[in-house]
Amino acid sequence: MSKPTESELEILSLLWEMKQASVRQVHERLAETKDTGYTTTLKTMQNMHAKQMVSRNESQRTHVYSPATNQKDTQKSLLKNLVTTAFGGSAQKLVLQALGEENPSKEELDEIRAFLDQLENKK
Repeated sequence: MSKPTESELEILSLLWEMKQASVRQVHERLAETKDTGYTTTLKTMQNMHAKQMVSRNESQRTHVYSPATNQKDTQKSLLKNLVTTAFGGSAQKLVLQALGEENPSKEELDEIRAFLDQLENKK
């Protein structure tokens, strides 16, 4: 699968959540947070189908789209590309930048600590 654009990733995120949806359903969800035209959503989803990012059930009048890749694989691929291109391959730089920009809650920090402990115990 090719790397999704920001708009394509927005649509994929909705489809991962919804499992499957028509263009109208996706457009209505997008319209809750941004000003976008129906034809723009339609064209983007048609392009995503051509790129094999989504599958399309054409058995009924209204086409129903589903994600063609799972969320975890896509996130892993995008993260690997981000670490390589923006952080010179350093996961440490990525994590430090992310934690420095955000204000993680105590619960989030506890989860991060537990994850780091788990990684250390694997060695």
